[in-house]
Amino acid sequence: MKCLLVEDDQALARELSQALRDGDWLVEHAANGQEADFLVRTEAYDTLILDVGLPDGDGTRWLSAWREDGIDLPVLILTARERWADKAAGFTAGADDYVTKPFESAEVLFRLRALVRRSHGHAHPVLKVGELSLDTHTQHVTLAGRPVGLTAQETRLLGYLMHAAPRVVSRTELSEHVYDRDHEPDSNVIDVQVSRLRRKLGSWRIATLRGQGYRLLAEEPATE
Repeated sequence: MKCLLVEDDQALARELSQALRDGDWLVEHAANGQEADFLVRTEAYDTLILDVGLPDGDGTRWLSAWREDGIDLPVLILTARERWADKAAGFTAGADDYVTKPFESAEVLFRLRALVRRSHGHAHPVLKVGELSLDTHTQHVTLAGRPVGLTAQETRLLGYLMHAAPRVVSRTELSEHVYDRDHEPDSNVIDVQVSRLRRKLGSWRIATLRGQGYRLLAEEPATE
């Protein structure tokens, strides 16, 4: 999953970015609202962390403008403001959750995972597609109750397919959400990683729809 962190405190941004990467997130950073505005309109993200006290305008004003323009990715507000009126302003602008400083990085991670799950229609922290399960907190994958050893990149790829299931996911969407913008893969790299997942999980579990993309299946298709 890919997160945009909008925070002007460079030390805090570095600390939180590292915590997110340690939690298997892809992270991009914007230090002000204008930079964030450009990124949310040109790049694809699964969630956004937004500091309210930005140098070029209150974060809630930027958020309100994004919502008015139909940008609906989940947003977690991060701020030192603790008054209820400030929290109400954030939610009114379109925030999905709110964390006050100081905070534990683990809390931010838990809240982000919950936001992404809910945005895909999942309430439980363990995603299940047939006999395949992924614990979104630990990133542990099991198949019929048995652990499956996956690389970090394979886990990110599988996790995105599981969040999206049963929807078809295009190669472009996978490239935008599962891979770092500075190291976007060509289609052959994605094909190779899908092939590795098929070997570990069963070849039928990830179906290829020609010209459309991939779909994660809960049951093996009946053979004629």
